[in-house]
Amino acid sequence: MASFRFLHAADIHLDSPLHGLARYEGVPLDEVRGATRASFDNLIQTAIDERVAFVIIAGDLFDGDWRDMSTGLYFARAMGRLERTGILVFILTGNHDAASVVTKSVPWPKNVSEFGSRKAQTHLIERLGVAVHGQSFANPSVSENMVTSYPTAHSGYFNIGVLHTSLSGREGHARYAPCDVADLRAKQYDYWALGHVHGFEIVSREPYVVFPGNIQGRSVRETGPKGVVIVEVVDREVVAVDPVEVDVIRWATVDVDCAGADRDGVVSRMRDRLVEAHASTSGGRPLIVRLVLTGATEYAARIREDALSLRDDARAVAEAIGSGIWIEKVQVGLTGAATQSGGHLPDDLTSLIEEAIHCEALATELREDLEAFLSSAKGSLGGDGDEDEMRHAAGRGEWDRLIATAAATLRSRLAGEA
Repeated sequence: MASFRFLHAADIHLDSPLHGLARYEGVPLDEVRGATRASFDNLIQTAIDERVAFVIIAGDLFDGDWRDMSTGLYFARAMGRLERTGILVFILTGNHDAASVVTKSVPWPKNVSEFGSRKAQTHLIERLGVAVHGQSFANPSVSENMVTSYPTAHSGYFNIGVLHTSLSGREGHARYAPCDVADLRAKQYDYWALGHVHGFEIVSREPYVVFPGNIQGRSVRETGPKGVVIVEVVDREVVAVDPVEVDVIRWATVDVDCAGADRDGVVSRMRDRLVEAHASTSGGRPLIVRLVLTGATEYAARIREDALSLRDDARAVAEAIGSGIWIEKVQVGLTGAATQSGGHLPDDLTSLIEEAIHCEALATELREDLEAFLSSAKGSLGGDGDEDEMRHAAGRGEWDRLIATAAATLRSRLAGEA
């Protein structure tokens, strides 16, 4: 029986942008803009270095329609590198690059096979005894269970199912092509190469059901190492599923315990945590960080009021540590009233503020008053409001959070004048 290795990847989102670095002076824009291509270059080199027999891309190779033909031409060149080393490629489209979205095309090299969207297809690799089954998305929103129409396993072959799916649901991911592991097992395939979920996960080992995750984090919601998996098969049995990191820029959320700290203390603690994060998380890559300030301090509200200046301080600290650390945002999650500047508030005023925080009618009134304004002003204000805690909350419709932030700021100012 044949022994071979193959590379399983998904969610390339080729040429899609990285988010959260708007108006950030000093960021090497070419490096950021080219991150998905650089990661894909690493994928290609990994396939060549590992001497894999074939590559599977389980959906979302592209991120919608191409802005220009350079995306397609770049991909054709990358496939040519694999063709020259005898590596086959099997591509399935997902919700981002469904057949109805990716309308431009270039002639791919002969080593590339695409799954059709009308029904499930099987591609055979006779010399290896491999059958690869899959069906592409016909449109960006597939709500039915596609597995039921996949063909039965080919007897005597190593059977691989390729599917873009959220399974029975994954947090943070839209529900597409829903199914469960029992549906997959019923097909009696030897390996399921899944896509859509952006984190590495081995869902099952009997058979192997694997999400490789995406190859490059594109926002702070996609933290940690990103890459592909190399699957080793011996005598029709999976003997190894090894993740390989191919990302070129990494994202991290770093909590900073600010309990009891004043503003200078917060800056000092941010510096310490950034040094730790760069050493333990970056893997030698540039690191984009969201700092989350936690803990109780009497200076909480004053620090929150000064969040924009604090972000600038954090960026200065990052620059001093060394090149390759960028601050995406400083999120202030501190608790505790600021009392250092004056007396306590009267009980009736404190109660009134607390009542406002939990008042549904106030939240409704804010939404009605502000939604239209925020929509019309967004273009002129620029960005998505991440730079300002209250504007960010309003822009995302988080009215309870907006009121709580405003209340903390109000307490600080009133206590200072008491």
